Amino acid sequence: MLADGQKFHEMLGKVVPLAVADGLAAVTYVRQHASEWGVSPDRVGIIGFSAGGAVTAGVAFHYLPEGWPAFVAPIYAGGEMSKDASVPVDAPPMFVAAATDDQLGLAPESAALYEKWTSAHKSAELHLYAKGGHGFGMRKQNLPTDHWIDRFADWLELQGWLQK
Repeated sequence: MLADGQKFHEMLGKVVPLAVADGLAAVTYVRQHASEWGVSPDRVGIIGFSAGGAVTAGVAFHYLPEGWPAFVAPIYAGGEMSKDASVPVDAPPMFVAAATDDQLGLAPESAALYEKWTSAHKSAELHLYAKGGHGFGMRKQNLPTDHWIDRFADWLELQGWLQK
């Protein structure tokens, strides 16, 4: 499907809004039930990878007050649905990571998310790695992307979410 770019984008145009709606519902549900699980609703965030990163980016732009995420972390994400969206006034902090050799070409979209957030004077951190490809996840490849999770933990600590 990737070979036919127009067909692929048409399919995404139908599927991504549904996936983002699921992400919005998930954050709202977890916030509503957080106290049952011993978690503060104000500490509920969302992280997603690739297509899940697009969902995360969609949540970052389109949440309602009851589904406000404390943080958002789109990792090697496409943000096509959010390209024309405005950064919310109460936007949560954003952590972004990607590899410039991403086979799907998503590094520029990750950089654009960061740029949009910082241009709106919102807190954001960006990590673009020279190598790692698409889907580096937690896999050890002896590349700098092996340590993105450490940078994410550092960022969460700086934000105060790892403190009790």
